[in-house]
Amino acid sequence: MNKFAGGLHIYTKMKNRVSRQLAIKQIIVSSEIHSQDELLVKLHEQGYHLTQATLSRDMKTLKVAKVPSGDQGYIYVMPEGVNIESRDSGDEVNFLADGFRDLNFSGNLAVMRTRPGYASSIAAVLDNAEPYEILGSIAGDDTILLVMREGISPRDLKNSLILIMPKLQEKIGK
Repeated sequence: MNKFAGGLHIYTKMKNRVSRQLAIKQIIVSSEIHSQDELLVKLHEQGYHLTQATLSRDMKTLKVAKVPSGDQGYIYVMPEGVNIESRDSGDEVNFLADGFRDLNFSGNLAVMRTRPGYASSIAAVLDNAEPYEILGSIAGDDTILLVMREGISPRDLKNSLILIMPKLQEKIGK
């Protein structure tokens, strides 16, 4: 019983992390954020309760940068090619998302179908991101087999994929 409860706690933590990091990205992309305190307030308004240290770790994981914003000081931005709404439709990750066809689940396995020739490139992007939710992947020409960790739900995997390839958000659904 204790072992299960501990495992459930870890699972809940990971599920919250993915959701929280997606929220952080969406806030940064959709509004000008000048400080971590300002970002914490917006996250609290959305129901996320986290510490400054957790926010700092999340921002480091997401590779959030601070750039000059004229006479307004500095604002947070997402690295090029990782924004929820890409400013450059030619970026590599979002280009690869165009090759996505569908995603189906069976137990802790997910099968992603792509256009011919896209699977190995998409799998490489996913493998390089090293998301917690995915133990590994096997890619063919137009299919990727994703092995999910125990306790990871299809929704968790979808959220994780969207964090890595934001353009998938409009294609995957929830």
